[in-house]
Amino acid sequence: MSRHFESAPGLCESRDPATEGFVFNQTMLRIKSPEASLDFYTRVLGMTLVKKLDFPSMKFSLYFLAAIDSHERDNWSEDSQERLVQTFGRPAMLELTHNWGTEDDPDFAYHNGNAEPKGFGHIGFAVPDLEAACARFEELGVSFVKRPQDGSMKTLAFIRDPDGYWIEIFTPGQLRGVFR
Repeated sequence: MSRHFESAPGLCESRDPATEGFVFNQTMLRIKSPEASLDFYTRVLGMTLVKKLDFPSMKFSLYFLAAIDSHERDNWSEDSQERLVQTFGRPAMLELTHNWGTEDDPDFAYHNGNAEPKGFGHIGFAVPDLEAACARFEELGVSFVKRPQDGSMKTLAFIRDPDGYWIEIFTPGQLRGVFR
């Protein structure tokens, strides 16, 4: 029996026991303006800043955000060092990296991965109700790459963050039968 749920060329069937306990922890995006990006991710997408780390000698800051529902808030420590351990042990974190000074350069921009040459594509957020989430994004003036009614894939949308990174928005239950 395969350890994978699907088949594809290149899969390794034997998992090295040394990888037991590995956790996919974070995706890092470079940001121009912490104020704009933190507002977007905390106000528009409801994420919580769980840890901020400043590196003055290297002139950059890291912001670690998680999608934490209100009932989960009490699971996080008020102790800075314990929360550091929690931050680096949790799956699916977003790390925003700000190199100081970029916010002062009006011509500065990061490559979002979707312009040529293409590379990085997007991050994704599951939401309970795609239509309601998109209506809220509209009200908030969020920039859309694709609305659900656009194109052939009616079960997802793409929005842009302040740096132009794409964010896929979908409701998991609406995906049944769409992808085979």
